[in-house]
Formats: sequence, structure tokens, C-alpha cells
Amino acid sequence: MDPDVTLHLLDHTNASRLDGATVFDGPVRLEALAPFLADPGHLLIFATVGDTVAGFASGVVMYHPDKAPMLFVSEVGVDEPFRRRGIAKALTGALLEQARTLGCEGIWVATEADNTPAQKLYESLAARRTDGIVVYDWDGAMDAPRPASASAPARPA
Repeated sequence: MDPDVTLHLLDHTNASRLDGATVFDGPVRLEALAPFLADPGHLLIFATVGDTVAGFASGVVMYHPDKAPMLFVSEVGVDEPFRRRGIAKALTGALLEQARTLGCEGIWVATEADNTPAQKLYESLAARRTDGIVVYDWDGAMDAPRPASASAPARPA
């Protein structure tokens, strides 16, 4: 990785460094950042080059009563001018390491079938491809248009 790059585990002491970062899908929203920081199961590692946030990797630790904790890698992103420097690999590797220190025994990620750069990234980190999985989402979580005939599920009492 580029020696000018520094990795940071997001916490209350460095969260202000995300102000104005262009690496996310949109501007950082304080009303979303506060609960993210308050939950120790939400992880984000970000990379800086000087004062610029160059990239990030984030994930969520998931707990279930009959399993060890697992990490879902939710996003990895590097701004265009900083790509091809090993930043995404370093960020993802640091995220995996952090998950393992929290006791995660399973780590998984999903990506689009045509996202070759992401697939190469995960393979470079010794990830195993799992074919045959079908992904469903609700409420536009994956930004796919909902069919007009889709009805909302019943809510529990």
C-alpha cells in the first residue's frame, strides 16, 4: 500500500474527519453518524492521504442466538484519484482483522455479478466465492425498482 496512506478505525475522536468526504454515496449525515458511532457492532475503517479521506470499508457485526458473531461487509469504496494503490485491499483487510478481534467467525459480502473490481478485491484477500445465492430486498434497499404488485409484509403484533 502507498506509504502516504493512513488507516483509521472510526470512533468519536476522529469522526469529524469524515465531514466533507466525497468517498461516500452522499454527504455524511450527522443524524446517521451518531447511532452508527453509538453501536459497537458498526465498524468503519477509513483511509486518509494527508487531510483527504481517500476510502473506507464498513461492516456490521451480526449476532444470532445459536451462532458465533458474523460480519457483513456492507461497503468498500475508494475515491477515483486514489485507486490502484492497494487502499481497498488494506481497508478490507483491516476490517476483517477488526471483525476477528471481536470474535466474528463468519465474514461475508455480496456484490453485483458484473462488479469485476470488487470480485478481484475479495479474491485477493482469499475470499471464497459462493455461487447459487439469490438476494432479495425490501423498500428499495438495493435501489431496484419495486414491482407495482408487491405488497408489504404483515407487521407483527
